[in-house]
Amino acid sequence: MHFIIRQEQESDYELTEKVVETAFASAIQSDQTEHKLVSRIRQIDSFIPELSLVAVDEENNKILGHILLSKVFISDANNQKTASLALAPVSVLPEYQNKGIGKSLIRKALEVAKKLEFQSVFVLGHPEYYPKFGFKKSSLWQIKAPFEVPEEALMAIELLEGSLDHAAGIIEYPSVFFE
Repeated sequence: MHFIIRQEQESDYELTEKVVETAFASAIQSDQTEHKLVSRIRQIDSFIPELSLVAVDEENNKILGHILLSKVFISDANNQKTASLALAPVSVLPEYQNKGIGKSLIRKALEVAKKLEFQSVFVLGHPEYYPKFGFKKSSLWQIKAPFEVPEEALMAIELLEGSLDHAAGIIEYPSVFFE
């Protein structure tokens, strides 16, 4: 199977949301509203169109997967803010999972984020999966989520080495993450 990864277009939005909804339909750790989160993020300043990517089957132009990175901030004890990104969500249609699509989406999104000069990315996800891409526990930098989460599930990657060395604090997610 041959697929390409490209920036999501407005004309993709409805199909993308169906892909996200289908991908999370039977996920145990999900509330099955990730597609609504994607839609809400697109409406706010934290949305960066270049970091909303889709994997598309070259043969039939079918969207197989999607990834979204959006802007967040890390707020320290002095209320100093450091810009970063949140990876949420990454989705692949169930019948196309375990074929390298998710990995390709993550790698491409990190590559684009680095080109756009973002310095770090956070993810709340499977501690066995994301370290393959260089993610480490965010607690190594004394960075926490604004809600209760297992320490090993909140991870970060520095796109610029040392970029999180002085960023200890709490991740500030846009309010749409909590609706």
